[in-house]
Amino acid sequence: MVAWGVVMTLMCLIRSCQSLVVYVKWGLFPGINYYICLWYPRSERSKRIAIFYSSVSLAGVYGIERMEGVGGLHGWQWIFCLEGIATVLVAIFSFFYMYDYPETAKFLTEPERLYIIDMVKQDGIHLSSRFDSHFIWQAMKDYKTYVQVLIHLGLIVPGYAIALFSPTIINELGYTAANAQLLSVPPFVAGFISTIVVGIYSDKHNLRGPYIIGGALVSLAGYIILYCSVRAGPSYAGACLAAAGTYPAIPIILAWAGSNAGGDLKRGVVLAMVIGISNLGGVCSSFIYIYPPHFHLGHGTIMGFLSLSYVLVVFRTEAHQHGL
Repeated sequence: MVAWGVVMTLMCLIRSCQSLVVYVKWGLFPGINYYICLWYPRSERSKRIAIFYSSVSLAGVYGIERMEGVGGLHGWQWIFCLEGIATVLVAIFSFFYMYDYPETAKFLTEPERLYIIDMVKQDGIHLSSRFDSHFIWQAMKDYKTYVQVLIHLGLIVPGYAIALFSPTIINELGYTAANAQLLSVPPFVAGFISTIVVGIYSDKHNLRGPYIIGGALVSLAGYIILYCSVRAGPSYAGACLAAAGTYPAIPIILAWAGSNAGGDLKRGVVLAMVIGISNLGGVCSSFIYIYPPHFHLGHGTIMGFLSLSYVLVVFRTEAHQHGL
């Protein structure tokens, strides 16, 4: 987390946006998801991963962009600088106050500690917590790991894409500069709200697949509007719909992958593979939005990815019901 924060802070020294060719997440994102699995039973993970992931949809900060020219830096440079410094500070705080396991947490009373330990053990009964390379190979050879990689990939590409085409839509609405930045907020706010709500209800009903399917279909409807629309107004509504469907489905698949992987080691490897491999989808998003203003190639490709996720979730749900 410190390394990621330092890299993000130093990105503010880059003088051109065209030079930003590398986006570093290191082990933070899979690490946080794995950490949640150590503290909460499977029936309570979705909403917590959703709360964590919802910060992604609010990452674009309107106020920081207004710092254009301060200290000789552009507004986008200040975003990297301030958010990177905040990450480093939180990381230092976490080192001292974020405990690895309930067994070592000093802020818990003894009854609370025993309750959490018992709850997690009962949820993971018959699952191994020891380190054995056998579990690494088990994760890498399990076909379900790669199905979940592809499901996550089919959701990640649309998620990255929203930030790529929304500025063009806003520009077509006739807004520029600060007002345009303000109008970029509603799609991400829609994603933020839907992510938390869906995460809560996914845990409440103890369901994963149907909520991923629902999110994929909502997002698919948004991208169909984007593909067919020739006016900026309907396209803007489609962008909000796409965000409201894509963002909540991502933490659900991560909760699903972590819950069904097995013991601690295999779970860690599966989460690392699902998140690490599928994040390459960001590269795909960057190269398919090349024909403005309607971006038919990009939107059509995204619809294919969402359909892939839909089909694989149906397949995985049916396979699970048949014990496969």
